[in-house]
Amino acid sequence: MDTTTSGTPTIQYHNIPDQPITAIVVAAPLPTFQRQQRHCFGNSIPGEFPLSASPSIVLHVLTACNLDPQDLAKLEASTILATCSFFRQPANFAPDFDLSLSELAALDMCQKRAIFKPISTEQRQHLKQRCGGSWKLVLRFLLAGEACCRREKTQAIAGPGHSIAVTSKGVVYSFGSNSSGQLGNGTTEEYWQPRPIRALQGIRIIQATAGAGRTMLISDSGQVYAFGKDSFGETDFGIQGSKMATTPKLVESLKNIFVVQATIGNFFTAVLSREGRVYTFSWGSDSKLCHQTDTDDVEPHPLMGALEHIPVVQIAAGYCYLLCLACQPSGMSVYSVGCGLGGKLGHGSRTDEKYPRLIEQFQVLNLQPRVVAAGAWHAAVVGQDGRVCTWGWGRYGCLGHGNEECESVPKVVEALSDVKAVHVATGDYTTFVVSDNGDVYSFGCGESASLGHNPGDDEEDENMHANVLIPELVTLLKQVNERIVQISLTNSIYWNAHTFALTESGKLYAFGAGDKGQLGVELVGNQTERGKPERVNIDLG
Repeated sequence: MDTTTSGTPTIQYHNIPDQPITAIVVAAPLPTFQRQQRHCFGNSIPGEFPLSASPSIVLHVLTACNLDPQDLAKLEASTILATCSFFRQPANFAPDFDLSLSELAALDMCQKRAIFKPISTEQRQHLKQRCGGSWKLVLRFLLAGEACCRREKTQAIAGPGHSIAVTSKGVVYSFGSNSSGQLGNGTTEEYWQPRPIRALQGIRIIQATAGAGRTMLISDSGQVYAFGKDSFGETDFGIQGSKMATTPKLVESLKNIFVVQATIGNFFTAVLSREGRVYTFSWGSDSKLCHQTDTDDVEPHPLMGALEHIPVVQIAAGYCYLLCLACQPSGMSVYSVGCGLGGKLGHGSRTDEKYPRLIEQFQVLNLQPRVVAAGAWHAAVVGQDGRVCTWGWGRYGCLGHGNEECESVPKVVEALSDVKAVHVATGDYTTFVVSDNGDVYSFGCGESASLGHNPGDDEEDENMHANVLIPELVTLLKQVNERIVQISLTNSIYWNAHTFALTESGKLYAFGAGDKGQLGVELVGNQTERGKPERVNIDLG
């Protein structure tokens, strides 16, 4: 049953944070004599809203305009009595006669999402209750996941020593280091040029993640494929698996979970289900990730505690910790769990957290998180209003505050106050921010020339290796003359970093370390890196 029929006040029921919306103009009441002439419809009396007899017209307008969930909520919270009543009351329209027009519009827009279409009726109702009892909240949950994870879109992953690229049609290319079979092409030979993974022919991939010696891919049917070393964590250092797969293998233990995202941290891997549940593998001692298992455990364990009944839209893993972007009726929030060294959990201390804990500082900052990124030792968030917050270990200036101090709670990057950010990426003491107009800013460790700052005409220019304490515009990417939509950089403390910049049309540019072929571009002589962004010979669009 929809909560509009349960007696719960509408304002509480539609408790979606107030944000700027597309204006919906309601015509002023006509004079009485005109209203009697124009607003009589069928058996209705003068003064009744005539569209109530034909809700399909209104539904068409609401869905065709692609209104946000906040827009739909405001219709029912309107201060104009007639409009408020019209949009709040049951519409008596299929597929659910008890739903209001706003709820029907939200349900219709949910049904257009690729991830929602295959869900059964029973599963849809479960998801609705998990999101707060409203189709508008389900719609917000789905849209939030699409925005921060690039599901169903082109993407490039700069892994430790190897790289993965996914086209808009779900075809996967791999290149770089392959000592453990992490390229998935059936060999352990390095490839310096992108090659499609032929074993995946006929399988559409919507999301990818890469760790040291390991790759995981998510298909549009929610299945997970893994190749490389068989351990779920930091595979080249610390715990190592004894086996490896050189072609993609279905992860049997996840066959009954519809997975939409995966992330590989050090000593553990986490996956996110379609319903917003988080599961983790390995690194399960009693003091970490809230379950006690062997270090090489390959069974998924649900993340217990505060997030058991709160849907999560994005997960991000760093060095021994995990961030979760959660979607609640009161708004978006971030939870963290794991190792607190350097203050990277964001709670004002450096203590570990066994269970997910809410980062309360965002409420103090009045910031609604939109995207989270977990670097090796520091983290970042982009807010709905475009502000950027960073926290954790500030070595080399990776927090962008003009120093190398640690920050144990999220702090707004003041140097980006005139920038409206839409995307952020973090690595090993390195941070990139993408603005709404496609400009790219980077700061932190300049090792391996992975920040992309102008090296001049000489590739040996020391400026391209300099650390940057305050965000600087990556001017070389402006010369691309196309909007940048995604940045990916190596997130490992053991590998030299490289960086990818993906354009709106699917062009891929690479710079940084390339000694294993991970850039996908040719190096000459004794070169081991490229300071200038170079076009990779692959069209992801």
